[in-house]
Amino acid sequence: MSPDHPAPSSAQWALLFSAWLIALVSTLGALFSSEIMGLEPCVLCWYQRIAMFPLALMLAIALLPFDARVVRYALPLALVGAVAAAYHTLLVWGLVPKDLVPCGQGPSCAEVKFELLGFVTLPLLSLTAFALIVILLWILKSRKSG
Repeated sequence: MSPDHPAPSSAQWALLFSAWLIALVSTLGALFSSEIMGLEPCVLCWYQRIAMFPLALMLAIALLPFDARVVRYALPLALVGAVAAAYHTLLVWGLVPKDLVPCGQGPSCAEVKFELLGFVTLPLLSLTAFALIVILLWILKSRKSG
């Protein structure tokens, strides 16, 4: 390997691969929900997609050849997506006042369109995916610099 791309440990590669897999499954799930299930995304869903879709591509490109430097680009994007997903989750749970709903046109951001097990909504799934990606990238960052 070149000095720009040192050989990764198997743990580093597994962390990046896991983050990519979560981003890929989330991207495919978002596309499935809108294109196959017919659930029109709200404004906050679009913000989360704007953060997630590039993650799936960036993390895939960083796998071969392994490039841990992707963390400097992917981690801020995942954090922004996590903030949007957290706000959306709180909105769906009714913990954010209705006058702070950003959706003016299109579907309501506060409406529950899909639910698993009585409490798992699409915004909660998105928040979980972003949180896992943030954790995996943070661990990768700490192993890279340590």
